[in-house]
Amino acid sequence: MNSNGPQRLTANAIMLATLTAILWGGNPVATRYSVDDIPPVFAAGLRFLIGAIFMIGWCRIEGSPIRLRREDMIPCAITGFLLFVQIGLFNVGVHRSTTSHSSLFINTFVFWVIAFEHFITHEDRLTVRKSVGLLLAAGGVLALMVSTERVETESVSRDAPTLVGDVILCVSALILGIKVIYTKHALKVVAPGTLVFWQSVLGTVCFFAWSLGFERTESGPVGIPAMLGILYQGIFVAGVCFALQARLIRQYSATQISIFAFLTPLAGVVGGVLLRGDVVSPWLLVAAAGIAGGIVCVNWRQRPGDHLSPEPAESAAEGTGID
Repeated sequence: MNSNGPQRLTANAIMLATLTAILWGGNPVATRYSVDDIPPVFAAGLRFLIGAIFMIGWCRIEGSPIRLRREDMIPCAITGFLLFVQIGLFNVGVHRSTTSHSSLFINTFVFWVIAFEHFITHEDRLTVRKSVGLLLAAGGVLALMVSTERVETESVSRDAPTLVGDVILCVSALILGIKVIYTKHALKVVAPGTLVFWQSVLGTVCFFAWSLGFERTESGPVGIPAMLGILYQGIFVAGVCFALQARLIRQYSATQISIFAFLTPLAGVVGGVLLRGDVVSPWLLVAAAGIAGGIVCVNWRQRPGDHLSPEPAESAAEGTGID
């Protein structure tokens, strides 16, 4: 970003920002394929093992130190634990729900961030526009929750949502919101590349340890779709998305890039319908419109100097899950 302020988005930048949002939207689809054949928590470990390997190269390119300083240890340990809890819940929720539901519910983390920043950290304040966005998203979530029990019993699609799965996904979104807020604090101490690398390493260790102790491994071959799903999460989500977002944030303001976030849940819904055969119900359309519209409302900034929630480094690191 130059000293005279953020540049205007070029056509190339718009395409890259759109591509990044769509690639993040494909994460629930890839996760759903991977947990078809691989235990959910173990699948998360494989994903972040690949992500940690990518971050070694990224840290070398960016000049971020891999070696931890003493003051880095606690922030990295906390973010690693939050990563383990959030992604573990996300993968279990995806396993017990549909791609469409997963994509919509996990992206509600944005609204938890807004609420935390208003009521707890006081770093940002609710406005009428943000409040409208929160109400739109809440309406979308409630609409999807109300319809879940009926769809659960009547569904003829490949995947069926469950109330338990949907609730787990909502809790995962809450934990992701907490992680975003804490990461903003941690980045004041730890370099972004260092933080992402070590949270991935610690998360991977926790995933594999939990899977070894508590998950039942079903005997049988792991299909190509499941392996491709793991590779997609590790390479495209933890790798390509991170690199693209970092490149965009260097040249443009976070506010300019954040407005494309509404495409992420929509891309997940479209992917679920086309690739997993999710049912396109009126409730799903209402929920998608409400959550995507809410994201636009809370991210829209009228002044170029306004800041973005979440921080660009966290968005680039984990779209952060977005999941």
